[in-house]
Formats: sequence, structure tokens, C-alpha cells
Amino acid sequence: MNDINGPDRFLTELGDKRLREMDKAGITMQVLSLTAPGVEAFSSADGITWAKRINDDLSTTVMKYPERFAGFASLPLQEPEAAADELQRAVKKLGLKGALVNSHVRGEYLDNPKFWVVFEKAEKLGVPIYIHPKEPSPDMLKPYLAYPGLWSALWGYGAEAGLHAIRLICSGLFDKYPNLKIIIGHMGEALPFWTWRLDRQWQHTPMAKILSKKPSQYIKENFLITTSGVFSVPALLCAYLTLGAENILFAVDFPYESNETAVQFIKDAPINDSEKEKIFHLNAEKVLGLKG
Repeated sequence: MNDINGPDRFLTELGDKRLREMDKAGITMQVLSLTAPGVEAFSSADGITWAKRINDDLSTTVMKYPERFAGFASLPLQEPEAAADELQRAVKKLGLKGALVNSHVRGEYLDNPKFWVVFEKAEKLGVPIYIHPKEPSPDMLKPYLAYPGLWSALWGYGAEAGLHAIRLICSGLFDKYPNLKIIIGHMGEALPFWTWRLDRQWQHTPMAKILSKKPSQYIKENFLITTSGVFSVPALLCAYLTLGAENILFAVDFPYESNETAVQFIKDAPINDSEKEKIFHLNAEKVLGLKG
């Protein structure tokens, strides 16, 4: 049972209480999205119905508070063509700024070409796709179950999202859609840490003959990472030195993390003020088409 005074109480609070929490931390705008497991958990028909309903409701909230909220659409990835159509509607008609998907779709990863119609649409529209973690796929879950919580945000979520990102790179997705932008959270789901080794080992695999670039180039050119839920100076510096400030977006992971803590973390970071401005808002304004 959820604690009525715990963070979950803010999940459906899209008005004054949320705005007060933002104001206390000096946050001008939040990008809203449906929490996991999202519409991917439904049957195909229900997923399509609920995606439309959720996106309509989200758009209504954004239009009510246009200076405070933007939104990422939910997509019924069970039906890729319908998902691409819904992304088109969400961006062009509803004014949403991209989409958030919850990693694999019942065990199927988005490197499967059947999902690429969604990425094609995102590139055409010039909007990013945020890949949010969830529990490992059924085929990979068993080793996590030996210890309580290992499958979750403790370890499994980050490992799952990082694997998903690498699968997208290995699939050749970004050679076909070179302007596609993918966002991943939690300081890059460990990708900045692994970049050197990825490049080192990539050259010894068949991938070196299939892909046109080194893994690090795709990570720098096609991915943006957020600071959500990781307020560690060494982790930030690793990401900053590996990817540059222009590829890092400020985020909180609200309501599970503190707005104030997230803001103060960047304010105190040992990087110059112009780079902090990129992270705090300039990068997001650029990739999401927000007004500064």
C-alpha cells in the first residue's frame, strides 16, 4: 500500500501542489510523462485507446499551464504503426514535445526493425524519444530474483536501459536515422563510464564492419542524458568529460527525488556557469523546442 504522505501522492497532482514544489526549488518548467509501466502494459487495443486518452489529458494540462509544463506522449508500441500515428498526432495536434517509452515491450526491444517506423516518425518530426527503464525482460529476470529489489532501481533498471541503448546502437538504427535523438536518464545509465571500453572492444567484433562509426560517436551524436536520480559529482564529471555539457539535461526523477537537492547539485557542481546554464535549461530548450 502506498503511503498517502509519500512521493506517490504527487504522481497525479498536476496543479498547485506540484507548482509549489517546483517554486520552492526555483524550477520554472517540468516535462511531464506517464510513469512506468505505461500503456505498453495493455493489450494492443487498450494500449491505443489509453495512449490517446492519456495524451489528450496531458495536453489539456500543458495548455492550462503553458509556461510551467511541457509533455512527452505515451505510445502504444504493441502496434508500431499506430504508435507512429499517435506520435504524429501528439506532436502536431496536441503540442507535446516527443515521447517517453518504457524500455522493452513485453520482452521485445526497440532494435527490432518492426519498431523503426516510430523512430522514423520521430526523426521526421524532429522530436526525441525518451527511453525510461523498467524491470528486466522476462528472459533476463531470473538472476535478479535471488535478492529482494535487485531487479528494480537498485540495479536492474539501469542495467536494462543501458543494454537497450547499446542494442539500438548495434542494430544500425542511427546509420539509418542519423538525426534521431534518444534521451536516457540517470546520468546516462552508465554509458559514459563504459564509452572507452565500448570503443576498445567494438573494433574486435563483427560490429566494426557493420556500423559506420564507433559506439562513442553514436552516444555523443544521437543520445542526450539526464541527471535524474543521480546526484553524484564523480558521475557527473564522468559524463561531462566524456560527452560534454551540451549532451546533458537537468532532471530530477520527481517525485522520487527532491527538486531542491537536484537543483543544488548542479549549482554546486565544479563546472563553469555557462556550462551549468546549458545543463539547466539551454539544452532542453534546443532539443524540445521550448521558448527560453
